[in-house]
Amino acid sequence: MTVRKSASSAKATPAKKPAGKITGKAAGRAASKPAALQLLPPAEITEIFARFHRADPEPQGELEYVNAYTLLVAVVLSAQATDVGVNRATRGLFAVADTPQKMLALGEDAVRDHIKTIGLFRAKARNVIALSQLLIDRHGGEVPADRAALEALPGVGRKTANVVLNIFFGQPTIAVDTHLFRVSNRIPLAPGRTPLEVEQGLLRVIPEQYLLHAHHWLILHGRYVCKARKPECWRCLIADICRYEPKSTPG
Repeated sequence: MTVRKSASSAKATPAKKPAGKITGKAAGRAASKPAALQLLPPAEITEIFARFHRADPEPQGELEYVNAYTLLVAVVLSAQATDVGVNRATRGLFAVADTPQKMLALGEDAVRDHIKTIGLFRAKARNVIALSQLLIDRHGGEVPADRAALEALPGVGRKTANVVLNIFFGQPTIAVDTHLFRVSNRIPLAPGRTPLEVEQGLLRVIPEQYLLHAHHWLILHGRYVCKARKPECWRCLIADICRYEPKSTPG
């Protein structure tokens, strides 16, 4: 999941998101592949991120938000949903409720009506109301710049917390979604069988000067180039460094 600030921005039963294994056939292929691959030396890892930086020095995500609170809500809503679908729903929602206080005044039924085109919308509406109440009760209505405090909110797991910390608070965190998980294992940068293993591995190997934007570069690369079924190796910036074989060709 990647996030961009909207043009109108000044700055930019409750359930927890699972923080365990990414499941499914794709995850199995990604996790098993790197075992037979030679890990990249530091110089090549540095070159990968230098190329990403030259191509896109300030990568932007695709979720829209107007402040820290709407960013948090948008990321919570993006679980098992597309960014396009979330943006379509939240434009109307955030126009009338861009603070926890306004969201509570709007009420769960109205929130549900705004987001009913998004997967799991009933549970997500409950979480949005519950996390809004806890933000008021525990943090004076403000979004905390602390992972543990964020993860204590309904519907907020480690990935969501990392996105908010990175995008709004400028912390060099790595938010591991399915795209980043696949790319990290496929290249391989930091192979792992769980998102946490991949996250911790990437934090060890990515040069410090590239850490802030690293998760955006990798997510966007996985979404648009290094795709799950057929990576588009013929237009990949790092194809000569990547250990994945066989390289794909057009057609």
